[in-house]
Amino acid sequence: MKAAVLNFPGSNCAEDLLWAVGPIAGAHAEIVPATATDLTGYDLVLVPGGFSYGDYLRSGAIAKFAPVMPALRAFAEAGGYVLGICNGFQILTEAGLLPGALQWNRDLTFICEPEPLVVENATTAFTRRYTAGQVITLPIAHGEGNYYADDATLTALEAHHQVVLRYQHNPNGSCRDIAGITNEAGNVMGMMPHPERAVEALLGGTDGLGMFESLMEVCDGAYA
Repeated sequence: MKAAVLNFPGSNCAEDLLWAVGPIAGAHAEIVPATATDLTGYDLVLVPGGFSYGDYLRSGAIAKFAPVMPALRAFAEAGGYVLGICNGFQILTEAGLLPGALQWNRDLTFICEPEPLVVENATTAFTRRYTAGQVITLPIAHGEGNYYADDATLTALEAHHQVVLRYQHNPNGSCRDIAGITNEAGNVMGMMPHPERAVEALLGGTDGLGMFESLMEVCDGAYA
């Protein structure tokens, strides 16, 4: 599997993701700048967390105009796998690749802590190494992680099994405890928790490793 880790001005988790999907999960991974205009040859594109340029306006609002975004949109529309984490999730919603929006946390404070999550859907390309109902713990670190969508969108997400992760204790006020979703096709996922920060025991846990191993299996054709 060949993975691209996009790097926007202000991204601060690109190296973490590179380590998680590369040396730890075993993929060939490289950092691709947001100025790139072609994503041909990649099986997976990762959009990392951080504080992309223009977040002072609204998280992801300026990043969605980066030169790489048309290529990312084409990659996703062709069925390529895309995972956006934290600010990456915000960018994907702003770009229209995922429904809904991320707004300020309920208490208007930045939250940085381990958070228990329930795996709602274990059949996706991102979660098939887990089991439905499994509780995993991943770190969160965000000020604008409160997922919002209107009732019709939320109902559709649930009906189509696009809600992948839910918070067990909802730290930020997200609608229906949503922590991660996919698009309807199932090849694009956004999530606020950081799986790349939970891939080694040295970091405090390995609950995030299953996400990268799931993608490795799918991209290497184990489930073709």
